[in-house]
Amino acid sequence: MKYIIWFLFIATMVSMLTGLIVDLPYSKKLVGFGVIGLCAVVFPLFSYYRWKDKKVADYMLTQENLDKMREFNDSKKS
Repeated sequence: MKYIIWFLFIATMVSMLTGLIVDLPYSKKLVGFGVIGLCAVVFPLFSYYRWKDKKVADYMLTQENLDKMREFNDSKKS
């Protein structure tokens, strides 16, 4: 999965840079497809890859997590 994401990222960057640098009749389409590919394909795949084994509750501000933060801060002050 990591290599697929890297390949798609490089492909979209090459598409955008080619569209910006090389003067072709379809340069604007290359830039557009690169941006759409990056936003609609690469970013969601990257997000899924990074978050697939994580617990969302660990990153939410629940009462339990707030209590843990308070205890940690109190132990640093003492």
